[in-house]
Amino acid sequence: MSRRHVPHAFTAVDSQARPSELVEVLKRLTAEPFYGSYKKRLRELLHARPSGRFLDVGAGAGDGALALSTESGARVVGADSSLTMATAMKGAGLGHVVVADGHRLPLRDSCFDGAWADRVLQHVEDPARVVDEMSRVVRPGGRIVLADPDYTTQVLDIEDRHLAAQVLRFRAEVNLRNGTLAHRHAGMLAARALEDIAVEARTLVVRDPTAVDNVMGIRSWAHTAAARGHLDPVDADRFVAQFDQAVRTGRFTYAVTFFLTSGTLPISGGSGSTRGTARE
Repeated sequence: MSRRHVPHAFTAVDSQARPSELVEVLKRLTAEPFYGSYKKRLRELLHARPSGRFLDVGAGAGDGALALSTESGARVVGADSSLTMATAMKGAGLGHVVVADGHRLPLRDSCFDGAWADRVLQHVEDPARVVDEMSRVVRPGGRIVLADPDYTTQVLDIEDRHLAAQVLRFRAEVNLRNGTLAHRHAGMLAARALEDIAVEARTLVVRDPTAVDNVMGIRSWAHTAAARGHLDPVDADRFVAQFDQAVRTGRFTYAVTFFLTSGTLPISGGSGSTRGTARE
């Protein structure tokens, strides 16, 4: 299978035919118990306080930023490269919104007490540059928190395990820019001399194929792969048939593991030569 990247909708929200639909996708996912639980944990890892100032990079519809502000009393800025998402954030009541590319944040050095990127690095062109920028705008002693699913951990139970693996590999290696990066987030923070680095794993297990926004559209992945020349159309049809059979017989199971990675920027020493410059 070729590893040529096939653009995912969230890599270029505003260029989609109906970008507002992606806002609704994010809202539906946020309402799912698994997503609500891990997002709450992300906010806890920021150690926010009422006097603090925090940045949500790739904030999407702004649900996480609003939740942190409400829970902690901190000032929260939502940054997203999409005008559609920025408009949604403002409409939801977030007072501080910036239309900005995470690779080039138009923000001063050390002006935040913490920053987080939730399911963002999987989509960006240069994850290392985004982490550099997050490190630059967070003060010494501040927190960096990252979260993404790592699609190398996917499993799907249908009759043809080889076909399932082909389709899941397409999702991991082709349909997402950095779908296999999440287990390396800790190394990225270590390369920037962060301290107190911790990794938590949360596994999403789906038995109901109508949940989690129809399991992130997994039933369509095979035909997407076929349309892009990564799978035979006959095999795509066979995948859908086996997917539906697994649902009918109660066999259907899909799972993927999310990595929640956090660290603290050093207060002094050790970061001068690496902060904002470390590369993978």
